[in-house]
Amino acid sequence: MTTNLAIQLKNRMTVPEPTLRRLPWYLSNIKLLKQKGERYVSSTQISKEINVDASQIAKDLSYVNISGRTRVGYEVDTLIAVLEDFLGFTNLHKAFLFGVGSLGGALLHDSGLRHFGLEIVAAFDVNPALVGTKLNGIPIFHTDEFPRKMKEYDVHIGVLTVPIEIAQQITDYMVEGGIKAVWNFTPFRIRVPENIVVQNTSLYAHLAVMFNRLNFNEIK
Repeated sequence: MTTNLAIQLKNRMTVPEPTLRRLPWYLSNIKLLKQKGERYVSSTQISKEINVDASQIAKDLSYVNISGRTRVGYEVDTLIAVLEDFLGFTNLHKAFLFGVGSLGGALLHDSGLRHFGLEIVAAFDVNPALVGTKLNGIPIFHTDEFPRKMKEYDVHIGVLTVPIEIAQQITDYMVEGGIKAVWNFTPFRIRVPENIVVQNTSLYAHLAVMFNRLNFNEIK
């Protein structure tokens, strides 16, 4: 491993998770500013758009190893390129999806995922009506074919959209088959070995927060 690569990897591993969650917000906002013809952007400009303190934005961007010009800000094209590279959006990461229900099907139809570095190359289900078909050009195989397909595809990521009662079972199946990271859309907190990366994205949890805040505001 070269010295520069080692430094880059070390920097990425030390970035706080809240910062990693905010960086894509900045990237989307900066792209909108570019569409409006802006060549430079400051943390203050971004702050006004997304309601995050400018000092926090400057601190977050310090992890990306890019510096702006005094009283001018960051060069837009450079900042976009650096953020996309830092976040891993410039490399295409292949993934398998497990569970082609309504949510799984929606993800298969979401071609925009490719713009953020994720390509779902195949899906797995046990429904006879789905097995052997394609959705948005993506083949759907029987779940039993997963070990064989792992030998055909260069895949490390599994997208989990199965019913909650089999979430852990399918997770174990994926990990045993060689999956290294799981994007979990189920409301079940899956258990994995320490070396497996898990990202939980529960739509239901976010709904609960929204409903709770809505009710609180109505009471006030």
